[in-house]
Amino acid sequence: MEQSATIARIAGPEDHVVVVGGGFSGALFAVNLMRHEGPRVTLIERRDRQLARGVAYSAAHPDHLLNVRAGNMSALPDDPDHFVRWLEAHGKGDRKTFVPRTTYGAYLRELLDAAIAESDGRLVHVEGEVCAIEPVEGDVVSLTMADGRKIAADTAVLALGNLPPHTPPGLKPDALPAGVYCADPWAADLAEGLGADDTVVLVGTGLTAIDAALLLDAQGFAGHILATSRRGLSPRRHVDGAPAHRGVSDKPQGGLTDLVRHVRARTEEGGWRAAVDELRPVTQMLWSAASQELRGRFLRHLRPYWDVHRHRLAPAVADRVEALVASGRLTFAAGKIVSAEADGQHANLTWRPRGETATVVTRAARIVNCTGPQGDLLRSEEPLVKHLLAAGLIRPDPLRLGVDVDAQSRAIRADGTPDDRIHCIGPMTRGGLWEVVAVPDIRVQSWDLARRLSNAQWVGGEGL
Repeated sequence: MEQSATIARIAGPEDHVVVVGGGFSGALFAVNLMRHEGPRVTLIERRDRQLARGVAYSAAHPDHLLNVRAGNMSALPDDPDHFVRWLEAHGKGDRKTFVPRTTYGAYLRELLDAAIAESDGRLVHVEGEVCAIEPVEGDVVSLTMADGRKIAADTAVLALGNLPPHTPPGLKPDALPAGVYCADPWAADLAEGLGADDTVVLVGTGLTAIDAALLLDAQGFAGHILATSRRGLSPRRHVDGAPAHRGVSDKPQGGLTDLVRHVRARTEEGGWRAAVDELRPVTQMLWSAASQELRGRFLRHLRPYWDVHRHRLAPAVADRVEALVASGRLTFAAGKIVSAEADGQHANLTWRPRGETATVVTRAARIVNCTGPQGDLLRSEEPLVKHLLAAGLIRPDPLRLGVDVDAQSRAIRADGTPDDRIHCIGPMTRGGLWEVVAVPDIRVQSWDLARRLSNAQWVGGEGL
């Protein structure tokens, strides 16, 4: 007999949860609250085009593909084939397809729209920006919108996505000619005004830089693209027909050196892709068990290598990148930016190649920040983040990766105590979980918190 499960809801439906941020994390959390027959929900998102999609799936170009096959991209952890069925019903692929991110964004928006339509008014979307959250009498919080509106809630859930990247060291955008520095690597006008003799410098060599390079190419830019980072590492490719990894049931023992030794040994047995992929079930356990000192060492020394092997490119994307490199139009380089100075309508970018003492000057028509999302709350200019920090309602995690939370996703206040009224989900909780930036991880986190706030529990049973 097949095992089945039902949800037994214990609490009443009159509680009110306000979700701040309607991108992937926030929208999926709201959907799961409805699926758990939980509290009524107000979902606040300031940009309608990012509702359910977030930046990742709303700013994408059709050439930008998911870096995970469709078979592992269901938004619902209890229904692993949900996205595959949607994809096949729309004639857009099967479980082995690397689909466009815009297609996945459409799937997410349709999922949220259906939840709103079926909620009988218990799930509503409000367009606007929250600038303050304040505890009031009892167990209630009051959220203040930028336009002065106030919303009372029993619980506020921060689904802030990723903070915008910081300006890279060595760059002072205000000192450069207008249009040279671009903070948005997915800008619709990224190639505007550029010619075949121009050079575009991408600061960063990871997935964001790949997106920017493909966007420049799609927009007709025929000049040279220089992508640079401290180590110059670029994402590896997925391969078609790769054997499924077996996973590990127990986390490898020992410290960082032991983990590297374990991965190298497994690489010799089954290839590096399997060696990395089989750690997926235990990555959060490894991170949770590691000391702050060990986590810091990982971030300083191994993170770039982990990122390029863990977050890979769809084969079609890798082919395009390799073609750009082979033609000389795209170069990856390891180095450190020293300075950038105006030169007419361009900028002279001075950088030092890794391992060398002499510097190189590149005349850039555009410099694009592709360093990727950041999580240092103390450097954020977001009004809500600044307010919550000043009020002591949240604090940075020890490694400045995001918001400090406990095992139940409750925000940790400045005094070190958790707040039952303020929770946080999504990439901004990576300090406690590390692997919580991809769909497979966020869907589980949002599901678990929705169960908790719905006072729901699984009741196992045997299907007849």
